[in-house]
Amino acid sequence: MRKGMFWEPLPDKKVVCNLCAHRCVIRDGKPGVCFVRFNEGGVLYTVVDDRIVSANVDPIEKKPLFHFLPGSRSYSIATVGCNFRCLHCQNYEISQASKRRERGGKPPASFREEMESRAVGEFVTPDEIVEAAVRTGCRSISYTYTEPTIFYELAFETAKRAAEKGIANVFVTNGFITPEALREIRSFLHAANIDLKAFTEEFYKKVCGAALQPVLDSIRLHRELGIWIEVTTLIIPHHNDSEEELRKIAEFIVGVDPEIPWHVTQFYPTYKLTDEPRTPVSTLRRAREIGFEAGLKYVYEGNVPGEGGENTYCPSCKSILIERFGFSILKNRLDGGRCPDCGAAQAGVWLGLPGGRPTAHPVQTVRA
Repeated sequence: MRKGMFWEPLPDKKVVCNLCAHRCVIRDGKPGVCFVRFNEGGVLYTVVDDRIVSANVDPIEKKPLFHFLPGSRSYSIATVGCNFRCLHCQNYEISQASKRRERGGKPPASFREEMESRAVGEFVTPDEIVEAAVRTGCRSISYTYTEPTIFYELAFETAKRAAEKGIANVFVTNGFITPEALREIRSFLHAANIDLKAFTEEFYKKVCGAALQPVLDSIRLHRELGIWIEVTTLIIPHHNDSEEELRKIAEFIVGVDPEIPWHVTQFYPTYKLTDEPRTPVSTLRRAREIGFEAGLKYVYEGNVPGEGGENTYCPSCKSILIERFGFSILKNRLDGGRCPDCGAAQAGVWLGLPGGRPTAHPVQTVRA
């Protein structure tokens, strides 16, 4: 446990946490909405700076990132906790774990002990995470499964060490990070997949316990800072699947950059949202069409392997460049980031990190 980053003291031993867009004003002896950051005596602490609850070697396509080091492996970690409360969270066992404590056993002797009891996981150091990534042959480290913003201190220290060894860093995020926190880690953050969950404030408030506008601002800022981004929308029947809303999402992304890949993915019932069916494949196909109609260059269907919507096509000549099945690449025809048929450059990070110690922002991006 350590003092958190990005907070300010307020009168009466209150603090304001400036790590995410909630900007929680926290009274002494209380946690923030993430339940892993808390105020003790007018000082903000984090309990997830030194422990992880999940560590796996994943294909980078699982993030999903289709235009960032395709075919490579990413060492993927998470802590407990989240600053959202999404009713459909597929990782709710860990994302919401810090907001509840198992009954039974000896009750905590203090508020600090109470908070520490919620931060389950394996103790680990940033150096150990980087060593594990190197040992397993991963080209990147992904901060994922829950929300990387809430374990920012661990992510920041790990990302800094990883970049020194030429390993890329990836956030899989809800995009609720504050501008100041994003700018601070920008030098070590090379890619992000950002969830754009819907395009109404009502959805974000009722389903996620959050707000839409900070996410839109965050997507723009990621792009302005030169971080490679891809956007994912999980399409939930009767919640965010209207053609009007999907078109608004697509048009927003086009307004930021038409070369940002958009992943439209299939919902399946889980957690507290079990009264809706799986997203029909026809809805995903129509969403993909809407994306192209709006002017996006790359749109992908997710969670429906074998339907063809996972492949990368050249926007210029429509040739298949990367053929996929699920998270596996069956064929990659890219030639130095270009279409082998018409020679058009494809937007993405195809060439990886240069050898030796990287510069502040070392990815090589080929853009059309």
